[in-house]
Amino acid sequence: MADPYRTDDRPGVAGPFQQLARLAWQVVLTGGLVSLALGVVVLVWPKQTLWVVGVLFGLYLLVIGVVQLVAAFGTHASTALRVLAFVSGAICVLLGLLCFRSAAQSILLLALWIGIGWLFRGITQLAAVASDPLMPARGWQGFIGTLNLLAGIVLMVWPAHSITALAILAGCGLLVIGVAEIVAALRIRSGAKLFPHEL
Repeated sequence: MADPYRTDDRPGVAGPFQQLARLAWQVVLTGGLVSLALGVVVLVWPKQTLWVVGVLFGLYLLVIGVVQLVAAFGTHASTALRVLAFVSGAICVLLGLLCFRSAAQSILLLALWIGIGWLFRGITQLAAVASDPLMPARGWQGFIGTLNLLAGIVLMVWPAHSITALAILAGCGLLVIGVAEIVAALRIRSGAKLFPHEL
């Protein structure tokens, strides 16, 4: 029986869905591990200086932004979703750089940059889930997008007024998002095993 997801009728040539299923879990896992690690660091030392928190979150947004930029060029998504992923990744990179610049200036600015980064990432993830019914671990990825969206809104609407409050609030959000992304990555990896490994 023919594989309904194969876009090439030649034997042994995997279509874009198979390739995405094999590679997507690594991208999601990277984001999850980075989120989890930063969440632990921030919660273990919640009273570190504003400059340290700014640098940590700046690095986080840079990594997440680069991951999104890579994903924008490596998926089978429509042109509109590729553009959205690229814009979201570019914004995260820009906000990461702003975290470095504004780290010693204002807690409000730092919370705003982090919130905007999460917000755009969540919107991009939800748009991808809504447009692709065949996406691996679609439910989990939709859940992650919702978490990112809500975390971004919380930080923008209810910004912390102290470095400790910001660290605890953002750290808890990172832990939840990180765990959800790691679970999603494992689910995607399990789904990838359903497809052939040879091109």
